[in-house]
Amino acid sequence: MKIGFVVNDVKTEEGKYTTSRLGHAAVNRGHEVWVVGVGDFAYDPDGMIRARASSVPKTRYGTSESYTADLKGKNAVRRRITIDELDALVLRNVPSDDYLARPWAATAASEFARTAMRHGVIVLSDPTGLSTASSKMYFQLFPEEVRPTTLITRDRDEIKHFANEHGKIVIKPLQGSGGASVFLVRQEDIPNLNQMIDAVSRDGFVIAQEYLTAAEEGDMRLFVINGRPMRVKGRYAAFRRVRSGGDMRSNIHAGGKKAAAKIDHTVLHIAEVVRPKLVQDGMFLVGLDIVGDKLMEINVFSPGGLGSAQSFEKVNFSAHVIEAIERKVHYMNYYGRNFDNVEMCTL
Repeated sequence: MKIGFVVNDVKTEEGKYTTSRLGHAAVNRGHEVWVVGVGDFAYDPDGMIRARASSVPKTRYGTSESYTADLKGKNAVRRRITIDELDALVLRNVPSDDYLARPWAATAASEFARTAMRHGVIVLSDPTGLSTASSKMYFQLFPEEVRPTTLITRDRDEIKHFANEHGKIVIKPLQGSGGASVFLVRQEDIPNLNQMIDAVSRDGFVIAQEYLTAAEEGDMRLFVINGRPMRVKGRYAAFRRVRSGGDMRSNIHAGGKKAAAKIDHTVLHIAEVVRPKLVQDGMFLVGLDIVGDKLMEINVFSPGGLGSAQSFEKVNFSAHVIEAIERKVHYMNYYGRNFDNVEMCTL
């Protein structure tokens, strides 16, 4: 199988990243693996999509760190490849990371990938679905039953009214990730709310959300593949993120700590409620961030932390993801283009 992974920039990849773990697993399973940065794509005069891509010189690696070191190092194989000739292209770039510094890159990967689909390349997740999910507004398309009460606006008075109504809220930017510019607003903080709103609204709209008291215990990331919770050998691909000190954010980048997750009926119910929408939009590998009986976020672009789930559950979930892609390629060989890309993403 020839498989490509799209990232924001090959030079910034690290061995601990989920994308690197997937590339490592694919190489060890005997596949030809290429990694492409968003800025490396080209549409050639012959109508084909090509890209400057990087691969590794060896066919087996002991760790994802050694795989990534070769991918970025002097021994890397660098070549201009034809994207249309790949069996599968996995979109793992994060548009919000490019939103400010490289606005041209935010939608580029989906646009080039959509063109490559004409020649039978399976694109995961579906680029049209990803375009729909390009901001946190996508979250509001899921049933109210599983998400907190939310206001999205740039109006200060509306946010203040929401804060007074709910007593304790969280505000964060509509665009962005990694726990940046996230504020907890209590009643005693309302006199300073203007400054918080200024910090969050500097780059766009503000999300104001009811505070979930269960968040004090942290949150859980559950991986969903092909529309269903990822489960291998009776173990779910999931882990918990627990707050560190007084920081309200459990996000790992913001200092949170990791712990094993316990999957119960409530968690599985949430996954079942969101499944139809994920399938409809062709979302292949998704991270559900769950607090208590509510979703806090749905990460459809580049859900990270698969290595954390692997370390707690002692299961190679990365290999399971590659096996799922292998099956899709086999299906495509059997049936040709009788299935459209959205259907193929969750088969």
